[in-house]
Order: sequence, then structure tokens, then C-alpha cells
Amino acid sequence: MSSKRIIEYVNVDIFQKETLVLNNVSFEVNKGEFAYLIGKTGSGKSSILKTIYADLPVKSGIANVVGYDLLKIKNKEIPFLRRKLGIIFQDFQLLIDRTVYDNLLFVLKATGWRNKNQMRERIQDVLEKVGLATKGFKMPHQLSGGEQQRIAIARSLLNEPDIILADEPTGNLDPETARGIMKLLFEISKSERAVLMATHNYSLFREFPARTLKCEDGKVVVLKDQPDQAFSV
Repeated sequence: MSSKRIIEYVNVDIFQKETLVLNNVSFEVNKGEFAYLIGKTGSGKSSILKTIYADLPVKSGIANVVGYDLLKIKNKEIPFLRRKLGIIFQDFQLLIDRTVYDNLLFVLKATGWRNKNQMRERIQDVLEKVGLATKGFKMPHQLSGGEQQRIAIARSLLNEPDIILADEPTGNLDPETARGIMKLLFEISKSERAVLMATHNYSLFREFPARTLKCEDGKVVVLKDQPDQAFSV
């Protein structure tokens, strides 16, 4: 796999249990790249993401993610793979019984951090990156939807991942707030870190064009930087 290539899939069949969802999937994602994964609900977008973070097994073809061969990966290696990935969900998935700071601290402790000063500095660093440096003491319910998603993005950055996987990250947000999240994700992708975003929000897709993978009829079609193709292909 190329040193710039973070994800490489060649002729991969993707299953949900015994059901074939997508077949012969081939694509790659490189460092510093923003790419879309689009398609109708149920077309296989989330299934692709689940194979990338080894929630669904890969049994055929070539599937390399951040240096791990997904066909050969052992269960004990999966936590280490996931530390190289940042995952953002549509519904934020913040722990509602603790502050923003403690949400982030929980992740650091769970992924092996021990030094209190380093943990405090890392949390402050990611909060500054998402523009919420003064919000660490807040509870999730005290934040707007856009702020909660920014915290989820901060959480995804804690372990300095090679790639951010974003599954419908603007799905619960109003258009203006969604636009701010998109600008933040594009900014993140410029720092040698890739972003792969699953979405069906075509208005944002047109406003922020990027290379696009489209799930359709059990296949993945790779589109170029021409957003309007997504509506005709």
C-alpha cells in the first residue's frame, strides 16, 4: 500500500451477516483528502464504514486500513486499529451524565492515557481546534446541536487519528450549523489527516465539492470532483 494511501479496497465483498450488501468494492483514500460516501438510505454506506473500523468482517479481496490488513486482523489488534481512526456519528453519542471535559477524559483513559497533565493539555488542544475552548465545564444538554457535534469532532481527534470517519455528521443540524461543521471537517482534512464522510445531504455536497464514492445497486462508483454527477450516475 502506498505511504500516502490510508485506505485501500480492491474487489471487496461486504456482508451484513449472510446478506451481500455490496460486491466488488474498490476505492482508496489518501492522506490530506476529503472524500464523500453517498447513496440512498440502505445502500451500504454505513456497512462500508463498519468494515473500515472492523465492526463487520472482510472476507475477500484486498482491504488495508492505516497499515492493517482487514482480512488477517486479529481481535486483539482491533482496538489499536480504532485508535488510528476518529469516528463521528449523527447523534453525537456524548455521555449525558458528565461534562464535556469528562467526556473527553473518559476516552483518553479508555485508550491508555495515564499522565494527568498530558490528558489535560490534549483535551484543551482539541477543544481549541473546534472553537470551544471555554466549554469544557458544560454538560451536553447545555450545548446546542452544533456545539455537541463539535465536541464529538474534538473527541474524534483526541488520539491524533490518520482518518476521520463521519457518518451523517450534519443529519441532525440546521443548514447554517451544518455548513460550519463542513468547514471544520474540510480544515481537518488539510492537516495530513483524511476525512471520509457518509451523507445524503446533497445541498452541502454541492456547496463543498470533493471526490465522491457512490453506493448504488450493490456497487460503489467512484465519481470525480463533479458534484452534479451524483444525481445522474
